Amino acid sequence: MAISKAANRLIASMICVGTLVASASAQAQTDRITKFILPVAAGSGVDTIMRASSKALTNALGTPIVIENQPGAGGIVGTGAMVKSAPDGNTLSVVSNNHVIFPSVYKSLPFDPINDITPIAVIGTSPMVLVVNPKVSAKDSKELVALLKAKPGSLNYASSGNGTILHLAAEMFLDEAGAGVALNANHIPYKGVGPMITDLLGGQVDFGVLALPSIQAHLKSGALRAIGTSSRTRLAAAPEIPTFAEQGLPNYIVEGWFAVIGPKNLPAADVKRIHNAFTAAFTSVEVKEAMSKQGNQIAISTPEASANFFKSEMEKYAKLVKKSGVKLD
Repeated sequence: MAISKAANRLIASMICVGTLVASASAQAQTDRITKFILPVAAGSGVDTIMRASSKALTNALGTPIVIENQPGAGGIVGTGAMVKSAPDGNTLSVVSNNHVIFPSVYKSLPFDPINDITPIAVIGTSPMVLVVNPKVSAKDSKELVALLKAKPGSLNYASSGNGTILHLAAEMFLDEAGAGVALNANHIPYKGVGPMITDLLGGQVDFGVLALPSIQAHLKSGALRAIGTSSRTRLAAAPEIPTFAEQGLPNYIVEGWFAVIGPKNLPAADVKRIHNAFTAAFTSVEVKEAMSKQGNQIAISTPEASANFFKSEMEKYAKLVKKSGVKLD
């Protein structure tokens, strides 16, 4: 049966429209990006982890990713920006222990760390290392404790901000090493890990506790000296660093964790999509290799387990903050 010219024109028109719709859809997908607002400075443990996994995450998410560092107030600035974003899966964050410490340190917060977010996954943990500037004579925990006792108040220790995990980790060391009576050292808080490391390297401050990924290069070059790691066992990524348990402080166990979150009311479909993408990225060969070199342990939890973890960690750190005597701001 012959097809009329009018019918031919109609079919051609429909094909054209279909092509335009498909093209517009593809363009929309191409134009989409996923932005990660990190509440930490460049060079911190979380920042180092995200940059090492960015290529794999881009592939797994199917969109380019943008990493935006917004440090300040121990992480409140960046997280505050993320919680205000639309719950469309395009703006996310990766946070650390600091996220659940906020309520115990600050009298008021611009957001609720539990109710104003959507937990997606706790990704894993990072080992913590106490380091000193080489000008400090101490080579191990015993020598550092002896120095702190011999010259009380003469040493300064740095942190990434008042009440952050790095502050609490140092306070816990001083408490444990002093056998229940905190040794006397001066706390110098910084606005993020970057400036903290800069002054540690320059000798403006004497010691501090940091996540291994953020200081590996400085340990290898000799610009900083490791006193010990607060992990239960020696690290495969740095087997030369003794644990504090080996050095007579078996109760000094501290580890950092990192988790991906979104704004509250993030649709279940987006939560599943993002969770699957992180699982794919962090189990890929290249990222597993990078995480192993950094000393990170990857164990991706479900969104439900993550939500419960956040609540239990908040309770744990409330007790630690109270014990450490950190003043509320």
